[in-house]
Amino acid sequence: MINILKKLLDFIYYKNCYFCHKSDENSVFCSDCYNSIKFLPYKPIFTIGHIKVFSVTYYKNITQKLIRAVKFHNKKQLTFFQAKLMYEYWQKLNINEKNYTVIPVPTYSIKLRKRKFNHMNLICKHFCDLTNFSLDTTSLIRNRYTKPLYSLSKSEREKNLKGAFTLLNKNLNSPILLIDDISTTGTTLKEIISTLKQNGINNITCFVTAIAKTN
Repeated sequence: MINILKKLLDFIYYKNCYFCHKSDENSVFCSDCYNSIKFLPYKPIFTIGHIKVFSVTYYKNITQKLIRAVKFHNKKQLTFFQAKLMYEYWQKLNINEKNYTVIPVPTYSIKLRKRKFNHMNLICKHFCDLTNFSLDTTSLIRNRYTKPLYSLSKSEREKNLKGAFTLLNKNLNSPILLIDDISTTGTTLKEIISTLKQNGINNITCFVTAIAKTN
């Protein structure tokens, strides 16, 4: 009877890979799909002023599906894997600093209510658990609604995001590691960097899961 119950539970809770749908590993992210993600070179993908921006990979294929699954389809269980990818890439960088304060790019409150959870906060929590960095999810806020950026030109993005972020705590421990899931033109990161610099914070590094190839 116990064996029958165990088999029934295994059947009910058995996991398929979200990406290829195979069940061989009983995982939502199988090793074949995970290992298919190719890392970018271990150097800044671009800079904003003197601020370095690193990206794990390009926004395509499995990575695109991963980010969209977390961001739009409520797949919380995949946030750990997104953080793990970032951690594995980060470990390869020649960065000696060990005491970053991690700040996720904030989401506006209306979007949070629709999404039901803060995906960037959760990704950054997993990342900080792996790195032992400090996590700060309250000092930086998005103070108003902004339009989705994918349909906007670069100049429209800049206008859309101008003044959209507020730093509540001006005594942040630096250095700061600013983390986002995707960057296309760098406009969001640029606006946050400007907000931080206006408050005397200059020791900043940016890190994203993926970069759009149009950048």
